[in-house]
Amino acid sequence: MDDDSRKAHWERLTEFPLGLASLLYLAAYATLVLAHGLPAAWRDLCLAVLLGAWALFALDYAVRWRLSGQGHRFVRRHWLDTLVVVLPLLRPLRVVRLYEAVQRRRGEPRLALHARVIVYAGLSVALLGFAGALAVYQQERGAPGATMRTFGDAVWWTCATLATVGYGDVTPVTPAGRTIAVGLMACGLALLGAVTGSFSSWLLQVFSSEDTDEGGKRPPES
Repeated sequence: MDDDSRKAHWERLTEFPLGLASLLYLAAYATLVLAHGLPAAWRDLCLAVLLGAWALFALDYAVRWRLSGQGHRFVRRHWLDTLVVVLPLLRPLRVVRLYEAVQRRRGEPRLALHARVIVYAGLSVALLGFAGALAVYQQERGAPGATMRTFGDAVWWTCATLATVGYGDVTPVTPAGRTIAVGLMACGLALLGAVTGSFSSWLLQVFSSEDTDEGGKRPPES
């Protein structure tokens, strides 16, 4: 079995465990941030889940790097996987790959390309939005001069940021919170561009198809 086959086999073998690890990671992180007065035993359990999920992602990355045989080129060609390992905020995105794997294994018809882009972008926005709201709320709550006093404020700010609206009524004041804000702005622009471009392309195809059909039905000129 060559390296490509071994790598593909490894990815098929780990897609469900890593997807479930992403869900557990998000659940444990949300519990740590939102559950005030959490008993020490539960806090330790959540921390263990977080560290265990990170270890699984790091192991998967190392194995795929080794099986790829690409050396340092693997980092450049799989930059999103690198970011998922380095930045905890992006780990829930693995759930999108889990959704695709479930659809594929159940034999359900694949969506059209434009619909897939919109569906996956929507899932990514929801996951990034929730994780981003948790992260910025963790940094902002209790900070001097903070306007983000509740998790609801964090969710409202995240929606405005991902939508590139930026009302300015709620803003992060801590350096870490503003760093998270920059990342969410970049993700919002990228996802909005993907959805807008896919929707525009779909409309062009529909109108082009209608024009072609109408042209074929026109009577020949005398």
